Amino acid sequence: MTQQIGIVAYKAGNIASVVNALARLGQNARLVSGPAELTHLDKLIFPGVGHARPAMEQLQSTGMDEAIRAFHRPVLGICLGMQLMAGYSEEGAMQGLGLFPGSIKLFNGRSKVPHMGWNRIYNLKTPLFDGVEEGSHVYFVHSYYMPENGSTIAHCDYEGPFAAAAAHKNFYGLQFHPEKSGAAGMRILQRFLEL
Repeated sequence: MTQQIGIVAYKAGNIASVVNALARLGQNARLVSGPAELTHLDKLIFPGVGHARPAMEQLQSTGMDEAIRAFHRPVLGICLGMQLMAGYSEEGAMQGLGLFPGSIKLFNGRSKVPHMGWNRIYNLKTPLFDGVEEGSHVYFVHSYYMPENGSTIAHCDYEGPFAAAAAHKNFYGLQFHPEKSGAAGMRILQRFLEL
C-alpha cells in the first residue's frame, strides 16, 4: 500500500540519496518544509548532513521544530537528524528538539574524526531491526555522537560504545546512513515503512 511519506527539507543535505533509496523500495516521498505540509503524512523522515546550529535555526525559522515534536506518527531521524532530536548538542552549544535524552558529544580525538566508513551495530532492539543480523555493517559519517542512554536501540563501538540508534515513542533515530548501508540499511528503511 502506498503511503504518504514526507522528507524534511531544511538545507541540511543528503535528501536525494534518501529519496532514491525509498524509490528502490517502491515508495515515493515528497519534500516538506512547513508545518502545514505534515497534515496528511503517514510517516516523516528527518535526514541531515551539516552543522547542528544552522540546521536547527532553519527548522526554528519555519516552525518545523515544533511541527516535528508534535507529529504523532513514525518519525525517522538520520545522522544530523537524529542528533537534532536530542536535548542538547556540543556542536554549536545548542538546544535540540528534546525527543531523546542526553547530549550530543564530540569524539575525543583518540581515533580519526570524523568516524567515517563501515562499522558494525549490535544489541539491536525494537521492530525497526527485525530481520537485521547482529553485527551488520552500516555506513557512518559523523564527528559527534549520542552516548548510550535509555533510548538506545543499537550500539556501535568507536572510542568506546555509543548509540547507533535510538527510539522513544514514535520517534526513531539512526546515527548511520541506512540509504548508504547496502542490504541491511534497505531492510531498516523497509521496516520503518512497515511500522
